[in-house]
Amino acid sequence: VQLQACGGGLVQPGGSLRLSCVASGRTFHNLGMGWFRQAPGKEREFVSAISYAGGYTYYADSVKGRFTISRDNAKNTVDLQMNTLSPEDTAVYYCRGVTGSVEYWGLGTLVTVSS
Repeated sequence: VQLQACGGGLVQPGGSLRLSCVASGRTFHNLGMGWFRQAPGKEREFVSAISYAGGYTYYADSVKGRFTISRDNAKNTVDLQMNTLSPEDTAVYYCRGVTGSVEYWGLGTLVTVSS
C-alpha cells in the first residue's frame, strides 16, 4: 500500500484547508486510517483517525470541533477538512494506514497558517 497526501498550502488564520490522502492497492477498505502532524521542532502527534468502514472517528482535543475526517472506500481516499485554522496548526501532515501490526505512512503535506 502506498499513500500520497496532498492539499497542503498557505492559509490565513481562521481559514480552511482540505487534505486528501489517496491509497494504492486493493486493501484500503481493511485499513484504519489516520492523520498525524509534526510541527517544526516537535514530535509527530496524532490528529484524527477513522475506522475501516468509517463508522468511528477520533480526534485530538486540539482539533476537536474544527477538523473532520472522512473516507471514501470506493475511491481509496481519506480526507481531513480543517476549519478555523490557527498558527498552532502549522505542521507537516501525514496520513497513516494500519491493519493489525502493519503501518503504512505517506509522505507529508505542509500546512502553513500565517497572515
